[in-house]
Amino acid sequence: MAYTRKDVSTLTRSEKRRFVDALLETKRRGEYDEFVRTHIAYYVSDGENGLRTAHMAPSFLPWHRRFLLDLEEALRRIDSSVTVPYWDWTKDRTTSSAPWTADLLGGTGRRSDRRVTTGPFARAGGNWTIKVNVTDTDYLTRDLGRAANPIGLPAKSDVEWALDDPVYDTAPWDSTVRRGFRNKLEGWGTGRGSVSWRNHNRVHRWVGGAMVGGASVNDPVFWLHHAFVDLQWSRWQARHRDTRYLPAEPPGDGSAQHGRIVARHERLPPWDVTPDDLDDHSRIYRYA
Repeated sequence: MAYTRKDVSTLTRSEKRRFVDALLETKRRGEYDEFVRTHIAYYVSDGENGLRTAHMAPSFLPWHRRFLLDLEEALRRIDSSVTVPYWDWTKDRTTSSAPWTADLLGGTGRRSDRRVTTGPFARAGGNWTIKVNVTDTDYLTRDLGRAANPIGLPAKSDVEWALDDPVYDTAPWDSTVRRGFRNKLEGWGTGRGSVSWRNHNRVHRWVGGAMVGGASVNDPVFWLHHAFVDLQWSRWQARHRDTRYLPAEPPGDGSAQHGRIVARHERLPPWDVTPDDLDDHSRIYRYA
């Protein structure tokens, strides 16, 4: 039977406690840090050589769908009642709304060093020491809204702009494409600074701190954010039923993207699955 992922703002006190406790247990067991390592390893940008799977590529959405399922399976081995909630950042848009409460993810970082001091993931609690990072910081950091240089969260109209595009992705299948649902949702835009960050990317920047860069999994909000991104893919699929993941076939030998992206029926590292295998999640989970 399919389980349900809920809006984080609707969770009961017990559901929040169970979710937090399961996350803390994965951290205690050392499992959580493996997720951080995996994301860092597969955070490959346009300018690097080799295969791109997690970002700046068509497989952005199926890669994170599988990644979310792996985390969810780890949590449910600890507590079978737990699922990953989603954070609707088009609705809960302040630094004090869900999920930034003391009984869930805690709040923003202090001004001096962006260190999170509230909630169950604060370094002082001793349960969430950052062990895998791209910096030397061993505590969780955030800068919600970027007080010194404010940035706003994406609005419903930004999400609709992406959902309205009937094409999944287009050549050259990277961060430079201007058409296609995938990059409109992933959010690589033109220009410099905040104007170039759309949807998914803009949320990472709004949270700030650990959420900026390959080690963003160190902040548990990563999962709530990506659950909402996954929900948008699900909605796009329902809206455009006659369209599918692209490219259907891998780019040829003469293409700059040959061997650099995953086509519909190709293996999606690090798993033995294809984007096509991840197209339909209805037998595993649904969204409330």
